[in-house]
Amino acid sequence: MTTSTPLWAAGEVAAATDGRSTGDWTATGVVIDSRVLEPGDLFVALAGPNHDGHDYVTKALDAGAAAAIIHQRPPGLAPDAPVVEVADTFAALQALGRFGRLRSRARIAAITGSVGKTGTKEALRIALAGQGTAAATTGNLNNHLGVPLSLARLPADADYGVLELGMNHAGEIGPLSRMTKPEVSIITTIAPVHLEFFDSVDGIADAKAEIFEGMNPSGTAILNRDNAHFPRLLAHARTAGIGRIWTFGTDPSCDARLVEASTHSTCSAVHAVIRGVSIQYSLPLPGIHWVHNSLAVLLAARALGADLTQAARSLVQLKALAGRGTRRRVRITRDGKAGSFVLIDESYNASPVAMRAALQVLSRTDLGDTGRRIAVLGDMLELGDTAATLHADLRDAVLDAEVDQVFACGPLMAHLFDTLPPALRGAWAEDSEDLAERIAAMVNPGDAVLVKGSLGSRMVKVVEALTALDDTGGDTPDRCSAAANGR
Repeated sequence: MTTSTPLWAAGEVAAATDGRSTGDWTATGVVIDSRVLEPGDLFVALAGPNHDGHDYVTKALDAGAAAAIIHQRPPGLAPDAPVVEVADTFAALQALGRFGRLRSRARIAAITGSVGKTGTKEALRIALAGQGTAAATTGNLNNHLGVPLSLARLPADADYGVLELGMNHAGEIGPLSRMTKPEVSIITTIAPVHLEFFDSVDGIADAKAEIFEGMNPSGTAILNRDNAHFPRLLAHARTAGIGRIWTFGTDPSCDARLVEASTHSTCSAVHAVIRGVSIQYSLPLPGIHWVHNSLAVLLAARALGADLTQAARSLVQLKALAGRGTRRRVRITRDGKAGSFVLIDESYNASPVAMRAALQVLSRTDLGDTGRRIAVLGDMLELGDTAATLHADLRDAVLDAEVDQVFACGPLMAHLFDTLPPALRGAWAEDSEDLAERIAAMVNPGDAVLVKGSLGSRMVKVVEALTALDDTGGDTPDRCSAAANGR
């Protein structure tokens, strides 16, 4: 997040980090990766296990960095180079984030959950953006580095801030929440994700509930009433002394209650009652999971003082993020006949609940006259001892989605592949590149292809191979033109 106006001045950075500044400068952004640096950014040289940012300080300054935060002077650095020397750059980044939070007037919402964090964060940013300056986590910078970086990028005069808090171990979200001090917190859902690091899903719920640790008692906790772990999260929120606990889901008692949802091939129409107000709105994305998370978004907007109707209307601007449901129409020619197929890119991450949601979206995707529903599924990682069973248990979701062909990648997804009827088994491969070649050779106009797997399964290779088939020089987004017109 780089602004056109100064974000930090030399003296402010020195005071926030207890450092010693050289030169009189201002910075319009903050980065920890020199590869994404823009002129005017403040570069924080972190020393990591594989790379030391101090090796790139001179390069960053030559590329236009306003200054760099360092804890050692790299060779060749000019004596008058604009730097802030500190005892430890990681501690300095955290201090800069805390100072950024304290000086900002923004009303802050924090979001966590087993799935849906990044999409919900983006939806809330969009819902608020039409009613003031809304700053948000870039991408999924949601860990011990990303959260202080996001807070350091928070403009002092922003009206709203939307932060994503992530974890894969217990004890990680608590410090992030205490740094963020959210007025509103959302837990999207609790599901078997990162089980490799937890004894049970209850442990995951406990770890997500750490988001309450940084909240003021006057804050608002927003919880998924339909989730099986709701009672546990509710108990955590009450124990933390949260004064206002709002719920979303289908239960009649919910503060944001889903009345009706109509999910289509590329969009969804929603009728809900939000804190007693009946409202209808459209989402330009398919899937009941987007519908449910939009309820949490509107509750958060209401809790932050935004206009509910305007927030709901703004959601029509929502777009899927790369690798998280992006749809494109790829034009190809087969046997002399030109046509196109729909590619649903879910290659960034995967879990059992997210896999089921994606398969449901595939089931609603429109096909051509002779089109097939093709699922290309890679391993879901970090599931621990239950991994084989959780993969095999996807069988019913595949059958319910009326998938015509399944292509599986990786040793874990083989457990699903082996349970499927022979007619549904397209192919299995150990490596995504091998699988990509087979799928690229067999896809036809009219098909709909879902590609999903954990990032480590490298399913993006399949996406790249299918996108490269486009014979018009570029692919076309597959969008819902009706979404903006309401229900």
